[in-house]
Amino acid sequence: MSLVAVFDTNILISSGSSTAGAPFRYLSLAREGKVESVTCSEILDEFREKLVDKFSLAPKTADEAVEEVKKFSRLVAIPGTLENVLSDPDDHKVLECAVVGNATHVVTGDKKHLLPLKEYQGISIITAADFLQLAGKSE
Repeated sequence: MSLVAVFDTNILISSGSSTAGAPFRYLSLAREGKVESVTCSEILDEFREKLVDKFSLAPKTADEAVEEVKKFSRLVAIPGTLENVLSDPDDHKVLECAVVGNATHVVTGDKKHLLPLKEYQGISIITAADFLQLAGKSE
């Protein structure tokens, strides 16, 4: 089975904070073409915004991080019409991206909103550690 994943914003942020952790390793799998990463401009915009506002990165550095993710991801356009699935409407973009991008998985650390769903329209919602284990089995 080919793995197609949407990595939520916090996973993207975590991937840049260490070269030893699970987030870095699964994004490495995407960079190497072993799994397919799917994203959308809304996720990338939030990623950039958090890097600048929350982590005080220079805008140019944040832009470079976004461009790096674009290099190994397939960019899809989402309609932005999903409502009332999650209590945090910011997370709807992740689900929409997964549906539009025909993802097999959403990779997240969001224990409050996304992980409790376990799946959405047949798309598994799992942690980074679980995704790494799954990716290891599919190689």
